[in-house]
Amino acid sequence: MSDPTATLIARLLAERWLPRDDHAVRQLLVDAELRDELDRRLAGAGLRLLEHPFAAHVAVGVARAQENEVFGSARAWAASNLQLDRDALALLVVLWSLLVLPKRQRQIARQENDRQQDQEQMFAELKPVPVGQDMVEPINERTLVADFGDKLGGKFRINLSLGVLQRHGFIVRRKERIAEGPLLDLAFDYERIASRVMDGALSFVVEQARATQAANADSVEDDAYDATSETNESNESSEANEEAPADV
Repeated sequence: MSDPTATLIARLLAERWLPRDDHAVRQLLVDAELRDELDRRLAGAGLRLLEHPFAAHVAVGVARAQENEVFGSARAWAASNLQLDRDALALLVVLWSLLVLPKRQRQIARQENDRQQDQEQMFAELKPVPVGQDMVEPINERTLVADFGDKLGGKFRINLSLGVLQRHGFIVRRKERIAEGPLLDLAFDYERIASRVMDGALSFVVEQARATQAANADSVEDDAYDATSETNESNESSEANEEAPADV
């Protein structure tokens, strides 16, 4: 007899993450009974579903009640079963702060803005909020090394850590650019960690990301203005040539 809940759990364990638009995942997220059944079975094995309404993927992780037994020890808090060293974990937090945190803030602002606009319409439907990695510009690897190399072990250590994080699905690297991977949005609990990052020791990372985004936006506006100016000048020159009398 088919058991869709068991199949979905097996897929999550085998594939490590599933896209939110997967048929079984979509059904899980809209069917309360199916979700309760999956949560009950995962809890029985000391696990929980990792998902967020604005995340593009779902995964499974250790339940909070079992975190101390799994990750804790008399000497240290392991924090991860992926054998990530301190440099890789620190880099993971930095990348989450640069890629996921600004994306989440934009998503929340977008949702609130849409809700305010739709309140004026009795039967309006809320527009879906984008969840993909395209909401935030990828990070240049050279910029990352320049900004955090002295804090994260230098270029060699950062490159090693980036390779490890990529293999585990936290990031995607293309042509020296770092983008969000399937697991990065699920690596930390936004509600628990966001305020600590924004108000804590990594607040400068958030400010740096905002400054970079603002600079990029200004650069785009300047390029558009220059292109418009060149077009207008070209048009004016063409009109002047057309109006000028021909030489005899």
